Amino acid sequence: MPRLAAASLAGTAIEFYDFFVYGTAAALILGPLFFPTFSPVAGTLAAFATFGVGFVARPLGSVLFGHIGDRRGRRPVLMASLLLTGAATVAVGCVPTYDTIGVAAPLLLLVLRFLQGLGLGGEWGGAVLLTVEHAPAERRGLWSSFPQVGPALGFLLANGVVLGLSATLSEAQFAAWGWRVPFWAAGVLALVGLWLRSSLAESPSFLQIDDHARVPLAEVVRHHWRLLLLTGGALAIGYAIFYAVTTWSLAYGTERLGVSRSVMLTCIMGAVLVKGVLTPLVAMLGDRYGRRPLCLAGCAAAALWMFPMVALLATGAPLPMFLGFLGAMLAFITMFAVIAAYLPELYELRVRCTGAAVGYNLGGVLGGALTPIVATALAEQGGRVPWGVAAYLTAIALLSLGCFALLPETRPVPVGAAAKAASG
Repeated sequence: MPRLAAASLAGTAIEFYDFFVYGTAAALILGPLFFPTFSPVAGTLAAFATFGVGFVARPLGSVLFGHIGDRRGRRPVLMASLLLTGAATVAVGCVPTYDTIGVAAPLLLLVLRFLQGLGLGGEWGGAVLLTVEHAPAERRGLWSSFPQVGPALGFLLANGVVLGLSATLSEAQFAAWGWRVPFWAAGVLALVGLWLRSSLAESPSFLQIDDHARVPLAEVVRHHWRLLLLTGGALAIGYAIFYAVTTWSLAYGTERLGVSRSVMLTCIMGAVLVKGVLTPLVAMLGDRYGRRPLCLAGCAAAALWMFPMVALLATGAPLPMFLGFLGAMLAFITMFAVIAAYLPELYELRVRCTGAAVGYNLGGVLGGALTPIVATALAEQGGRVPWGVAAYLTAIALLSLGCFALLPETRPVPVGAAAKAASG
């Protein structure tokens, strides 16, 4: 289990590095380089729109790779998704800017961002299921939490590279070529990830399936549509929190508040670091007390914290901003530390890869794709304190709270049995 968990963590960290480095670049530099004819705010909105395309692609990737995972095994999904995401990320670093090739530049960004999202849509389901289905039942939450540490590690790696470049390069150098370096580094990371995953064994649960679903998505939609909608709605607040903190606030702090790029990145990275460290510890609570109580507590905390978080951000001072981000990340991880065990337990074995992955990435569309765009637009209409952003995030938290309230507990229930209860 330690070797398997380490390989899954490394792979998800690399894939999310690829995904997050684009979000950071969209907040800091892509607007002026690829949408120079727009105003600064409109350019940021356009860059965030290309960022959102990756979330739209993620459910499609989960359908494609989920089909492979349910029909051919979890292991092929891990290799193919990592290769696709890595190649697309390296290619983003090679795209000429608008000044060189005109409108073709943002169009290429859209295509490559779509491919990034397609690959990441398959990554989560494969990595989590391979870990969950190897783990002993009483420690399933703990072991499945290690792939959940991957996003935090990938984010810290991506932003650490950007922070280092920002500290060593001038603004002109960063705009000319420095922003491309993190994308090129993805190629090396992808090769490392492929090497780590090459020796992993196939899931024992998958090998026990005698009757594979012919079209897993059709079966999920036909028999588990209610569960699919509830899981997507339940996870929306986690994505909204994470990208409000890591993407929107970065743009808002640097552009509207005049805070330096280095200060904003440091505050955000500190909060994400704490989140990553606490993930396995919170997951152990899920093994002991159940998944659903933690998810409900995390949603309630998010609903109560969004207004304080926005008020602390608006100060522009490092310590209050860090505390605001930290509170949001603690609410986030209270939910997402146990999600890697919770979602697979909700779906029956023959369609588990498709169901869990599509539900997870549907939450990404609802909460992650629109949040930077909506928050930027709402902040533009408000004063120094963007209360509209807080109201928007609170509304999503309440929606997710309602969805979690309608989902069953799984920890005391045999795996797969909860799917029947959730599907009615």
